[in-house]
Parts: sequence; structure tokens; C-alpha cells
Amino acid sequence: MTRNFGGQSMVAPLRRVLVCEPETAGWTDPSRSASWKTLGYRRTVDPIAAASQHRALVDELRAAGCEVLRLGDTGSLTMDGVYAHDASFVTDAGAVVLHVGKPERRGETAAHLAFYRAASIPVLASPPPPASAEGGDIVWLDSRTLLAGRGYRTNASGITALRDLLSPSGVDVISTPLPHGAGPSTCLHLMSLMSMLDESSVLVDLEWLAVETVELFRERGLRLIGIVPEERGTLACNVLSLGKGRLLALEENAATNRRLRDHGFDVRTFPGSEIALNGGGGPTCLTRPVQRLATSDWRLAIGD
Repeated sequence: MTRNFGGQSMVAPLRRVLVCEPETAGWTDPSRSASWKTLGYRRTVDPIAAASQHRALVDELRAAGCEVLRLGDTGSLTMDGVYAHDASFVTDAGAVVLHVGKPERRGETAAHLAFYRAASIPVLASPPPPASAEGGDIVWLDSRTLLAGRGYRTNASGITALRDLLSPSGVDVISTPLPHGAGPSTCLHLMSLMSMLDESSVLVDLEWLAVETVELFRERGLRLIGIVPEERGTLACNVLSLGKGRLLALEENAATNRRLRDHGFDVRTFPGSEIALNGGGGPTCLTRPVQRLATSDWRLAIGD
């Protein structure tokens, strides 16, 4: 394999992944961590616990065979920079760096752009303001179908810009409505309500998904596995597929994780009380997949 990026999938084996360490995002910097309330965190942050939990996340990624890449600090990151998923996403043709919907996070664009340039990964034309979009609203249903959650973080012009950018390469971008929830100040992404588990299975918060989204899943013949509703507040629906039936989830969601294991998935966990739950971002939010393997490459790369 000569290419070091790509894979228009949420579930193909994860080979390379970008993370942003808490220290890089300013969790140890009093001047930046003082903004926790403005950013929507539940409480003041514990940088020591955050660093320990982030290391546990990285350990699980490496144990699954992932190459872990680190985002550099351009001086423009807030604590939210730790949620590396949102400011960009990767296609088979290159990366798309996004104009994010949360104003406090717009400095992440420069950091992601610098990363891709340093890694020699081509960057496609990015949707310009006022078109906004966030990675947490962008889900590959398959290699030619991209769901884009229409909410407070990803607007209609952002979805139109993504459609204009990707349709020439044969990607169908489908706008997917999101609920109001608790309003614009909260982080309600499409991936707060669903996570692809494998090519035919989706973990869902069924009560909160729009009817047309559920109908689309059923038209596609996808198996819907519901979270345990009591674990909604601890981000039970936010699960990262590592490929080949392996999932990375928060250990706090024991009941939903048990349900996934009952459905035959290999669920690995890490603690997220500080790094995930305090800031409202789970395993997918903390990771930006850079390369997932095409089906034809699985045996070569994983050795089965």
C-alpha cells in the first residue's frame, strides 16, 4: 500500500487515526481551561485524569493495530481541540477541512490544515463561510453515501457545499434532520444519535432519530440496535468501529456495551468520565480516522 489516507467508510479496519492530546488542547493551561463554562463543559477540568484517560484511549487504538498520529498546537486551539473528529474528514481523494459551526472552535481549522499539509495528504476545496459543517454530523453510510446531519452545527449551505464538492466523484450527500434537543448551546451531532458498527448494523438512539432517517436505514436493510436509554446521558450511542466487529466504547456504558456483546461484537472500553463526559464527546469525537482499509486490503494489512 502506497497511500496513507482514505477509506470512505465508518467501519472498515482502522489503520491510521489522528488524536489531540489534552495538553496540546490547553487542558493544563489555566488561561485556556478557565473557559470550561463558555465551552459547555459540566465542571472545571481535571487535566491529570484527562491525560490518563486519553492515554488509555491511545493504548486501545494501538492494541487494535492503529497508527496513532498527533495534532500539533498552532496556538489556536481551545480545550475542544481534543475532540479531533470535528474540524475535518477524509475522503479517498483527500481531506476536507471544515468551517465548524461552534464559533469558539474555528481555530481548529488551521491546526487540521497544518497536519494534512505536513503529512502530504491532499486537501480538497473546503466549504467557505457562512457554510458550516462539523465532522460529528458526517457519516459514511457506505463508500458512495454520506449522511450530513442538518442541525445547529452543520447548516443547509454547508450541506450544499459538501454536495457540490463530492457529487462529481459519485458521492451522494443526504441531508439528515436533527432535533432541537436542548438548543444551540449544546453539542447534538448526528453521531450523538447513531454509530455505524459494521456494514449492516447501526447503534441508534431510536427515540431521538428523525423518522426519515430511520426509514432510510430500514430501506437499506440495516439492523438497528438500540442503546439502553438510561445511558443516553453518558454518550452510549457514541461508539467507534475499529473494523471487523471490533468496537471502542466508554466503560461507563456497561449495559449498552453488554447488549453489543450479545449481538456478537468485540467491545473494548476505556474510562471517559473526564476526557469524554465532561466535554460531551465520546470515542468517535476523540478520534479523526485518517485511513481505513478497503476490503481488498484487509488480509494484507491485518495478517489474516
